[in-house]
Amino acid sequence: MKKKSYLTGCIFLSFGIYFLLQHYHISLFQGFYTWPTLLIIIGLGFLVNGYVGKDYDSILPGVILTGIGIHFHITNNLPVWPEHSGIFLLLIALGLLLRYVKTGSGLFSGILFLTAAILLLFFDKIVTWANNFGYNLSFLHNIMPLIFIGIGIYLIYSKKK
Repeated sequence: MKKKSYLTGCIFLSFGIYFLLQHYHISLFQGFYTWPTLLIIIGLGFLVNGYVGKDYDSILPGVILTGIGIHFHITNNLPVWPEHSGIFLLLIALGLLLRYVKTGSGLFSGILFLTAAILLLFFDKIVTWANNFGYNLSFLHNIMPLIFIGIGIYLIYSKKK
């Protein structure tokens, strides 16, 4: 039996509501009529398809698109929100972990992305903390890209069991 896809219907319905609100000049919040809102709409369509339509592979793109849209809305309105590349890795980690809950696969990748996101988001605090204990970790800033490249190459060429 073929699974029903809710993605196209949800996106058309949401875009229709968005355009209707725009036509009647109804703004739900400042900056509503911007591209991050469109990313949220598309991401929510993927999430509905993932959870309601039981197409669990839609969870990852749904979390990423919705998260990026929310991130850019919050960045413009909340000065304390981190405007950092680690946020994107955190969204990938969240999507992988939520997909793992439904499918049982992707836990290692989710934890790896979560670790990388935490490392990037709190790198300055980790270096400061280490300096307080007499350790100089500032060299990690220079080799971190090489570490990421090495992990990527290893994961691409390692044999799966």
